[in-house]
Amino acid sequence: MSEGVTRYRAVLAYDGTDYFGFQRQAGDTPTIQGTVEQAIARVTQQHSTVIGAGRTDTGVHATGQVIAFDAVWRHSTEDLWRALNANLPESIVLRSLEEAAASFHPRFDARSRTYTYTLVFAPVRPPLLMRYAWHVAMQGPPDLAAMQRAAADLMGQHDFATFGQPPRGESTVREVYRSELAHEQAPEHGGTIVRYTIEANAFLYRMVRRIVGGLARIARGELTDHDFLAAFRAADGTWPNPSAPAHGLCLTRVTY
Repeated sequence: MSEGVTRYRAVLAYDGTDYFGFQRQAGDTPTIQGTVEQAIARVTQQHSTVIGAGRTDTGVHATGQVIAFDAVWRHSTEDLWRALNANLPESIVLRSLEEAAASFHPRFDARSRTYTYTLVFAPVRPPLLMRYAWHVAMQGPPDLAAMQRAAADLMGQHDFATFGQPPRGESTVREVYRSELAHEQAPEHGGTIVRYTIEANAFLYRMVRRIVGGLARIARGELTDHDFLAAFRAADGTWPNPSAPAHGLCLTRVTY
């Protein structure tokens, strides 16, 4: 790293609705990485590459994405933090900013990542939740017990090939540290809000959304938790169930 250059580490939150994922793309395609880099350039008058802990897909949100970038800045870190937030759109914010070791890498240094997916099981759609939750139409209550059994079966180190492909390399083995459901009644919508949280050392491409797609079918009685487990253990890359849509998914935490 050049003399006078500081590596900064930030926790980033964003509404991914209007962005084509985290990773920068060619042209004027709006992305989270590109938008943050533009803000850094305006504030510091330097080009900096933003590195993220996870490359969230189009429409996916975050409350705990971790990024790093290098810059020469002669003022306080708090001044930089405030200036960057003033130059970011309302849909993106740096929750915190601090100096980091020059060797810090948000992706390679991460021990685990945590995602939460929100579903609303209700007869009619809830307009105020539609931006951040998947509405699963049903008249009766979801089978929460079967969903919980299926979620618990994912705990530990397994081959998750059924649910996705690796973003790099060939191994589809991942270790899941947490896989659980929380739910609450939503009388104003006539249904149930379910939040599925999963923490793992790494994820396959669209792994969480495919898992949630299966859990939603279990909730509606279209798939048994035994069939879910059998397909999971087969690890043969075939998963005929539809994936959950992106807008219900949120990267909530990265652990180091």
